[in-house]
Amino acid sequence: MKILDKYILKQYFQTFFFSVLIFIPVICVIDYAEKSEDFVKNKAPWDAILFDYFGSFVPFIINALSPIFVFLSTVWVVSRLAARTEVIAMLSSGMSFLRFMTPFFFGSVLLGCMIFYLVGWAVPITAKRKIAFENQYYKDPFYFDGRNVHYRVSDSTYVYLESYNNISNTGFKFTLEHIQNQKLIKKLSADIIQWDTLKRKWHLDKYMEYSFDGIQEKLHYGTNLDTVFNLTEKDFQSSYGLEEMLTMNELDQYIADLRLRGADNVNMYLNVKYERYAYPFAIIILTMMGVIISARKSRRGTGYQIAFGVALAFAFILFVFLSRSVAQANANISPLLLAFIPNITFAIITLIMYFTVPR
Repeated sequence: MKILDKYILKQYFQTFFFSVLIFIPVICVIDYAEKSEDFVKNKAPWDAILFDYFGSFVPFIINALSPIFVFLSTVWVVSRLAARTEVIAMLSSGMSFLRFMTPFFFGSVLLGCMIFYLVGWAVPITAKRKIAFENQYYKDPFYFDGRNVHYRVSDSTYVYLESYNNISNTGFKFTLEHIQNQKLIKKLSADIIQWDTLKRKWHLDKYMEYSFDGIQEKLHYGTNLDTVFNLTEKDFQSSYGLEEMLTMNELDQYIADLRLRGADNVNMYLNVKYERYAYPFAIIILTMMGVIISARKSRRGTGYQIAFGVALAFAFILFVFLSRSVAQANANISPLLLAFIPNITFAIITLIMYFTVPR
């Protein structure tokens, strides 16, 4: 790494972290002003607001707005270099424009790795505190209102509940069926089933167990049965912010569970997963685009280039939200394709600009 590379990387990283330090407090103040009435009404303690909520909110915002911060940082650094004719001096010395972009590329790769760690592990871990705080002091209490719910909990096991009370963790009109080769082998039923938080098991006070062997049928009545299957009280809790709280490993397991149960919202979580993989590439693409559009010295000044950069960055964020909405609404389009469409689109635009825009 040459002195010039170190100089460019230093400017790039300094500007990025300075942008974060400038914008994050402003965003936090705006968010607090919006929710302060609910915090006061629900008597949220200050230490919980500061550490549980904003301590988790800050990493979430840094991750969500990282494309904007990266793009603005790149535009600011390169436009200043161009305004001081430093870019012209570099290119006049025989350096190719591709060589000039190299330190920005490696800098964006490092930032992309940091963002991937944030979105994949750090943000979900901290989001657990944020969502718990919002459920307690901001959101209305959640009541599970599903009726006649069916779950597939394994390849051959199915659960039915007429209703469930998530406050007392009690289910009503419970049935557990084991089916093999399209034949009912065993059936366990009870009027009431309750989750035991200490044993982490389901408890049945009175139950009936049917077993079938050909034309032979056996019926057994019993009391005080503890059982486990791939369903817990968490499956009846609020799903608000669930996609934020799942790390990459937890997200993969949750998607596998949804597929096993035949759920209809698998695409939403697949899109979340692929978006996390797409984020680091977005950092690289937006950095390269920022270098290209701001490397030329403009008569309109640096302010015009920054304004143009802001517009493009927000267009990218809007593109991401649109693809996310389509993924949630349309099961016929690949979530992988939808997650990478913004990257593909802006990568094509960046290539066109590289070969056509004067530099």
